[in-house]
Amino acid sequence: MEIERKFLVNRMPEDLKSYPHSEIEQAYLNAEPVLRIRKKDHDYILTYKSKGMMVRVEEEMPLTEEAYLHLLNKADGRVITKTRYFLPYEKHTIELDVFYGDMKPLVMAEVEFDTEEEANAFLPPQWFGREVTFEKKYHNVNMALGGYDYE
Repeated sequence: MEIERKFLVNRMPEDLKSYPHSEIEQAYLNAEPVLRIRKKDHDYILTYKSKGMMVRVEEEMPLTEEAYLHLLNKADGRVITKTRYFLPYEKHTIELDVFYGDMKPLVMAEVEFDTEEEANAFLPPQWFGREVTFEKKYHNVNMALGGYDYE
């Protein structure tokens, strides 16, 4: 189960480059249910996600590089590229995504939770902007398959 909230970012945190990060490339094979392929650094992953906005089922399976490249040719829409920074915040980890290509200068923050109650009680840091958890256009699958229209 994945429970997460998403936010736009008003200002970048200081010393961003000092935090651990991953280079991510991802694309989508299907929108409902979501089937995503991802290259995260040197790992290749196939992900299934059920319907839902803040709470949904998520299952990941490893892929070989060969399988990833084969499926990448079958993906719909744009390939999303981003750097994901991992920032500790209270008892959580903020996943800060800095997008590239035609999605630049979009920056979003995601925070995952163990329960819905915990997610609903979360108070974001000052540098977070507007919450976009329930705005479909800010879900990566819609960003890959739709047009670019982000603030």
